[in-house]
Amino acid sequence: MRGGHPAHEEGGTVAPERYGPATGGAARLPGPRRAAAAPPDGPDGPGTDAGDEASGKGGKGRALTGIAAAAVTTCLAIVVAGQVADREDDAPAVRAAQQPAERTSEDSASRSDERPKPASPAPVKRQPAPTYEQLMTRQFPIDPKLAGPGDFEAVPGLDKAPGKGQKYRYRVDVEKGLGLDAKLFARAVQQTLNDKRSWAGQGAMTFERISTGKPDFVVTLASPGTTGTWCAKSGLDTTVDNVSCDSASTERVMINAFRWAQGSETFGPKAMHAYRQMLINHEVGHRLGHNHVTCRTPGALAPVMQQQTKSLEIDGIGCRPNPWVYPGS
Repeated sequence: MRGGHPAHEEGGTVAPERYGPATGGAARLPGPRRAAAAPPDGPDGPGTDAGDEASGKGGKGRALTGIAAAAVTTCLAIVVAGQVADREDDAPAVRAAQQPAERTSEDSASRSDERPKPASPAPVKRQPAPTYEQLMTRQFPIDPKLAGPGDFEAVPGLDKAPGKGQKYRYRVDVEKGLGLDAKLFARAVQQTLNDKRSWAGQGAMTFERISTGKPDFVVTLASPGTTGTWCAKSGLDTTVDNVSCDSASTERVMINAFRWAQGSETFGPKAMHAYRQMLINHEVGHRLGHNHVTCRTPGALAPVMQQQTKSLEIDGIGCRPNPWVYPGS
């Protein structure tokens, strides 16, 4: 239904009923009609007031009923039409709601290409390994009363003699359990002995480190307790000042690990490298046949064969620390 009126049936036309004035109680209908049966005579028959009133009331009731039905039909038609119109009006909104919303250019937070990326952790910078020179300047922790097991290990490898002259072949042993860098110690021995300021500096000799075969002597890094034991074999007491020795009756040149790690007061902590060079040159010097020498000129460099670990002043003459055989070379 549309327009608020009843729809017409296909194949004919039904005119709406018309209601005229109540004359005789019957509504006039166009066209031929079948004659109505005559009402019976009596009080309720035609012509009486009661009959006229009843006919008049009946006609009015039918008229009111028709009007009410037409009004209801019209209201329903209006409601239905409004619902249809609402559906048509809402259809674009429904379709829009069912479709994914378009992203606006301002919605940058939802765009993966513009969203802030989490900060990457800063790469960890690896510290470069300390150089030989840097390690030689450092002090290392050790107990001054440490007594090791007395077992040794040879530092593996071969360091060829770099110079000419008489070749001395030596081995480097390190006592087990010291916690010190054996390779650093072996490198220090080789580089110190073959330095131009050392025993090989005049070209009369050269030194070669071996780890197998028969050596001329063994440079040994040992705990204070073990150093004392091996030095005592040659009649030397190193326990008083915790020093090193050349155990001449054995093959071992003993380097006290406490002195190697901590140095001495005479050189101080800032001259650890020089002190270690002096320690090697002094004790190997004994193995080469050199005895102790003292400084005779105040303020001069102390001879490498002076007992510089104990003192730089002998007989009232003070000298400066010196690690080299030929310091001016």
